Amino acid sequence: MGAKATLSRESFEQIMTDRQQIFDSIAAQIGPFNKKGVELSEATTFAGDLEWDSLTVMDFVAAIEDEFDIIITMNMQAEIETVGQLVDAVAKLKG
Repeated sequence: MGAKATLSRESFEQIMTDRQQIFDSIAAQIGPFNKKGVELSEATTFAGDLEWDSLTVMDFVAAIEDEFDIIITMNMQAEIETVGQLVDAVAKLKG
């Protein structure tokens, strides 16, 4: 049997705080691209809810990469459909 990893309450709270900060930064970056004024949540989809085309996605990804000093590969981009998935990807890439 494998060992079960546990987080202290402080570690969990720090992860959630970091995650909220990433969400807030991403939401701010979405602002100029959010032509429909869609209310953002982690479940918001880029293609469906925001109705972004591929050019908008590329511009947005470039802005996110600059903001967080990360590289989001094309394979990762293909798997990211929601704001929450992007938050998770950024958190993982930031380490």
